[in-house]
Amino acid sequence: MSKALIVYATRTNQTKGIGELVAEGLRMAGVDVQIMSVQEFDKAGVNPEDFDALVLGSATYHGEMMQPMKTFLFKLERYSLEGKVGGSFGAFGWSGEAPGRIFDTMKNIYQMKMVGGPLRLKSAALGGGIEMAQGYGKEIAGALNDAA
Repeated sequence: MSKALIVYATRTNQTKGIGELVAEGLRMAGVDVQIMSVQEFDKAGVNPEDFDALVLGSATYHGEMMQPMKTFLFKLERYSLEGKVGGSFGAFGWSGEAPGRIFDTMKNIYQMKMVGGPLRLKSAALGGGIEMAQGYGKEIAGALNDAA
């Protein structure tokens, strides 16, 4: 069974909610998922290299990703993530740049196999957000199956 790790940074829990829905989509497709905040990551003793997919999320505030996610991206440089399946997501109020910046870092710096484009939602509860987030999880699961 494929394994996916979802790590998110959130302030109002909108991004957390999106991550939980992405996790549901992955689970619906038979993927074992572990989800946590960036703050929980260090305490959990998790190694991203032990997962087949890595999905990262951050809310956008003032045109930027949250600082804990920026710090987390630097921490990930010590791991070998090349060729792993990846995805990014996030909630936003006005502009929504964070998921794209995470996506580009994962693709260009870590050399991961990124799925589609970044998932950007104002809220999982608005305008079909539940289906889009679950669908993104299923799309990532499909990429895992293609890579196997």
